[in-house]
Amino acid sequence: MNKFSLPSEQVTQGVARAPHRSLFYAMGYTPDDLKKPLIGVVNAFNEIIPGHVHLRDLAQAAKLGVAAGGGTPVEFPVIGICDGIAMNHDGMKYPLASRELIADSIETMAIAHKFDGLVLIGNCDKIVPGMLMAAARLNIPSVYVGGGPMLTGDHAGQEADLVRPLFEAVGAYAAGKISEAEMTEMEMSACPTCGSCAGLFTANSMNCLVEALGIGLPGNGTIPAPYGQRKALAKLAGQQAVQMVRDNTRPRDIMTLNAFHNAIALDMAIGGSSNTVLHLLAIADEAGVPLKLEDFDEISARVPNITKLSPGGTHRLFNLYGAGGISAVLKQLSEHGLLKLDEKTVTGKTLGENISQAVVRDPEVIRPMDNPYAKEGGIAILRGNLAPDGAVVKQSAVAKEMLAHSGPARVFDDEEEAFTAIMAGKINKGDVVVIRYEGPKGGPGMREMLSPTSSITGMGLDKDVALITDGRFSGGTRGASIGHVSPEASEGGPIALVREGDIIEIDIPKRILNVKVSDEEMAARRSSWQPPAPKVTGKSYLARYAALVTSASTGAVVKAPGQSR
Repeated sequence: MNKFSLPSEQVTQGVARAPHRSLFYAMGYTPDDLKKPLIGVVNAFNEIIPGHVHLRDLAQAAKLGVAAGGGTPVEFPVIGICDGIAMNHDGMKYPLASRELIADSIETMAIAHKFDGLVLIGNCDKIVPGMLMAAARLNIPSVYVGGGPMLTGDHAGQEADLVRPLFEAVGAYAAGKISEAEMTEMEMSACPTCGSCAGLFTANSMNCLVEALGIGLPGNGTIPAPYGQRKALAKLAGQQAVQMVRDNTRPRDIMTLNAFHNAIALDMAIGGSSNTVLHLLAIADEAGVPLKLEDFDEISARVPNITKLSPGGTHRLFNLYGAGGISAVLKQLSEHGLLKLDEKTVTGKTLGENISQAVVRDPEVIRPMDNPYAKEGGIAILRGNLAPDGAVVKQSAVAKEMLAHSGPARVFDDEEEAFTAIMAGKINKGDVVVIRYEGPKGGPGMREMLSPTSSITGMGLDKDVALITDGRFSGGTRGASIGHVSPEASEGGPIALVREGDIIEIDIPKRILNVKVSDEEMAARRSSWQPPAPKVTGKSYLARYAALVTSASTGAVVKAPGQSR
């Protein structure tokens, strides 16, 4: 079948491998099974993430696809954290760090057992990038297939999801705008099915970008989780993994710099999560692709925002699915010369061939290029004396009133302090909330700040209050929420030197983030600054992560031996 030897032959072929084959036979494999390519089916199923609770069905479909394609499927698990359940307590220190564990565990299983190819089945926030990091690192034929988005909820006749209105209802309740009974009704109806939460949050953003990156099949981003089409997609992914082994097509053949630029162009067009910046940088790092933070801003400047999905708008993934899906968005970008169409994909065809028949079915959900929601893309990179190495904002979800803002800093050294102040009504119109020592190293783990940002929005302050952090924001965040401030506070970044009442200047159109303090005063403050004691010590995984993780500006990846920062 192949002109080259397969990795699996190291465990299935030859006299010396008789003991190895015996162990396979103990599990029910046949001699014929061991003559076929061994395809690892990596299943992130668990019973703690709504986006993963149905993945057993997709794994079964993928295994049928592998078998139909002439391979032998071998399923194994990988961990996954539900960001929503981990939110607003110390459990949120772990999700970003889990990205490394996911990649490492897949590497461990794939190399130890000599799989010839992989089908990667995930769905939610850090599982998708962790799997793609593993694919890029291992560089064996791999296809990613997601679990799909949740169907849209309904509250009082209005479409609903986890963030709008539910997370924002916490702030509305604190402000006396809704009753506890109404909030209870919301929580019972916001998440009606399995799948990744219905808006364009981090999980769905990444599942959409997979299509442009070429490492997943068309439809991966938008086919709803409960639909039979999603199982069919998994079956096709299994078949295609075997074909990629036959063709010796590898992830690094697909995930080129041009492919990453295609993914960023899509990201800007749909207004994806700010976390996509971290994840694409990390995946590119594993693939040996020289992607830079500046690439995001350069592409944002020329790609308009043509969809407006929750949290930045009222449409959900189900609406985007009905409007033609990601292929339709990519088709519009291609017609204006904004994509590299000759890039390989896991289908065996080019990106241009994959999207050639796509049609926009709803021009309000996917707007024409000459009538965009905004002339620039969804994400902007800010710089200034507060963020010399950059900061990230989802500008497509910022109210026009807050695109340029100056106000006094309200400084908090962790999320809990800030959330308590917000809920107690201590934040005033015009304030700039600064949450620091929550970066990759200082947090550790760069916690998402969905509870503070949603509470500010729920209180009706999203047009009056900005929030800045060296931590992250959920893909569900809207408002003037600026994260990934680099260098982070624990590394002595300027955000560590900000004091209560300092005037913070934000100008998103001009890409500016400054603190209005003289260089001389900042130098004087630096001379007396001392690094804080580590928040986590001992043999905790987080302590090891904190010792090895790099800056958010480079993707918050774990340092290789000998690598600095």
